[in-house]
Amino acid sequence: MKTGVRMATSLHAPDTTDLCAELAAQRARTLALVSHLDEATLQSVVDPLMSPLVWDLGHIAAYEDLWLVHRHGDLPLLRDDLMGVYDAFETPRAVRGDIAILGPDDARDYLAAVRARTLSVIDSHGVDPVLHELVLRHEMQHTETMRQTMTLGGLLPEGEPSLRPVTDADGAFTAIPAGVLPMGAGPDRFSYDNERPRHDVPVGPFTIARSPVTNATWLSFSEGGGYERREWWSSEGWAWKEEYDISRPAEWDQDGPRRAHDEPVQHVSWFEADAFARAHGARLPTEAEWERAATWNDGTSIADVGQVWEWTTSPFTGYPGFVAHPYREYSEVFFGDAYRVLRGGSWAADKRVATATFRNWDLPRRRQIFAGVRLVRDVEA
Repeated sequence: MKTGVRMATSLHAPDTTDLCAELAAQRARTLALVSHLDEATLQSVVDPLMSPLVWDLGHIAAYEDLWLVHRHGDLPLLRDDLMGVYDAFETPRAVRGDIAILGPDDARDYLAAVRARTLSVIDSHGVDPVLHELVLRHEMQHTETMRQTMTLGGLLPEGEPSLRPVTDADGAFTAIPAGVLPMGAGPDRFSYDNERPRHDVPVGPFTIARSPVTNATWLSFSEGGGYERREWWSSEGWAWKEEYDISRPAEWDQDGPRRAHDEPVQHVSWFEADAFARAHGARLPTEAEWERAATWNDGTSIADVGQVWEWTTSPFTGYPGFVAHPYREYSEVFFGDAYRVLRGGSWAADKRVATATFRNWDLPRRRQIFAGVRLVRDVEA
């Protein structure tokens, strides 16, 4: 796990008691998420795209030990021999099921031992407003990744997912006037390096759907030849669809949606989202348009934010003046044309992470994420 250089911050350290309570609460949620699974399931590879769930547990512990004990507390790593195993770059997902990793009991013991060290360092060194928040949110993000794995394997515990019927299922659009968007996170709160620095972006007028596309609307698209009409697909999207015989969203079966028709469609790729938009005389928003709509008029211009991640047309790149922090591998190594930005959050994302400025990203062909679609239309001059 790469370390990087610590950046000076003007943020105030959170209350230690509150921070420790947040860390404990999130750990309880992480362990409860997989408490119904046996050892064999925790160690299995349910999909080539995803890690064994037990790898995520070990990775969460190793990440916390690196940043909150080693980097913040200047102590030796608890298990230096595990750093490569649980480094996401040195050990990619494709090999995590084939290498020696900690078993479920040992992974839980590793989590507990690191947490004891973390609390001891907090007593001696206090709380860092960036690093402790980074580690807390890292664990929150990994529980969403674990839910992706569990969804693919049919392993989610009872009560999940928690999608809700959309509030504007009639497909209403809201007009957003032209304006200048102060895009990105300000200096007064924690944010990831790719959300900074805040900068002004002129945004022209557009209309945006009040709610994400529902299963019912997508079913009409599918039954109406949406996966056969070549003119609605980009060249790359059509080639992907043909190669993998894509004919419906990832979680649907042959008969259509497995979930309520008035819930947002999810597990669709950027290629599918782009084709759907073209079929409806619309397009996907840029991320500047999405953030403008989500923050304009006190954020009341769009509804159902946080149900599914929403694809945008924007490639994942750094903002003007971007500085990597606290390590380059968090964002910068993914910059370029290969990845597309998603905004808004999902039912599986903690609201502490999924703010109006948070930028998620993935490859256009990916469908394991809880991703859906919100449409935009241009305003005629």
